[in-house]
Amino acid sequence: MKNSGGKKTISDMQIGEIDTSLKDYKYQPKLTEKLEGLFEDFTQETINEIVLWKVNRYSELNPETLNLLNQISKEDKEINIDLTKELLWKLLDTPGIRLPMASTILRFKNPNIYQIIDQRAYRFLMNDDLKTYFSNIDQQIEYYLKYLTELRIKCDEKKIPFEKSDKLLYQLDKKKNSGHKIKT
Repeated sequence: MKNSGGKKTISDMQIGEIDTSLKDYKYQPKLTEKLEGLFEDFTQETINEIVLWKVNRYSELNPETLNLLNQISKEDKEINIDLTKELLWKLLDTPGIRLPMASTILRFKNPNIYQIIDQRAYRFLMNDDLKTYFSNIDQQIEYYLKYLTELRIKCDEKKIPFEKSDKLLYQLDKKKNSGHKIKT
């Protein structure tokens, strides 16, 4: 097969020219090593990790971040702003975690004080597109805290249970704004 467009292919290479050491392969190194070292039967957890490996969304939290996360109780009813800021900083400084993922982690930790910020819920609440670029982590934290404040106000005003609000807003946006594309 003839090479078109000037791109190099394996056909252009000579025997002995290919370095098979994989020394430059650096894709998800910890998870790759873990998955390649499996000898036991696969579980759903194994499948989840493979999917996360494939879509490059495996994020390993350091022990300090996990410790901060575990300082939040499922029974807490009020947000601890200082703890939240510190935790968000650590989460957002973790490779593979951006604001929607950080908010998802927090929401599953305690839905009474945290909700997921995503394109649909944000658009339905704020009548604007979710911002995707921030020049620093502090801006992201303030953006999320402002979202939570506005969400709490609107939930109180409309008699919506806060702990269900991310799902409700997502669902309402899909239904009411089905003709409007979301930004990706």
